[in-house]
Amino acid sequence: MRLLLPPPVVVGFGFLLLYAGAKLFPALNVTFEGQDALALLFLIAGLAIGGHALFRFVLARTTFNPTTPDKAKVLVTDGFYRVSRNPMYVADVLLLLAFSTYLGTATVFVVVPAFIWYLTEFQIKPEEDHLTRLFGQAYLDYCARVRRWL
Repeated sequence: MRLLLPPPVVVGFGFLLLYAGAKLFPALNVTFEGQDALALLFLIAGLAIGGHALFRFVLARTTFNPTTPDKAKVLVTDGFYRVSRNPMYVADVLLLLAFSTYLGTATVFVVVPAFIWYLTEFQIKPEEDHLTRLFGQAYLDYCARVRRWL
């Protein structure tokens, strides 16, 4: 697997980059009416989607550890997994959007695409390789029905 850093570490790094961007480039910060409400909406959506996705893994009694996809026992395809093959990572993006909206930093337009690219290349694609080996045609059929992100 090409995993360099576990996804929670990458999310933490994203938070640090957003915070640093807000402090180092204050000219790129914006404020607008409803900013806190929008940040809260992103936060609630991220926590709800991430929590639900994690709960589906717990119910299926399979691993949710992103560093050990080879230990998966069940292919989870219900709940938010009907809309995205990676709702936990979608939730991470929503949390980054919540923080960047709260800060008002335009560095989000660099940090979030970089986060998505990094996770896709170094986490998701290797996971997909493992899941294809584990679940074969069932996983390939799932991939044909459900998009990687949204």
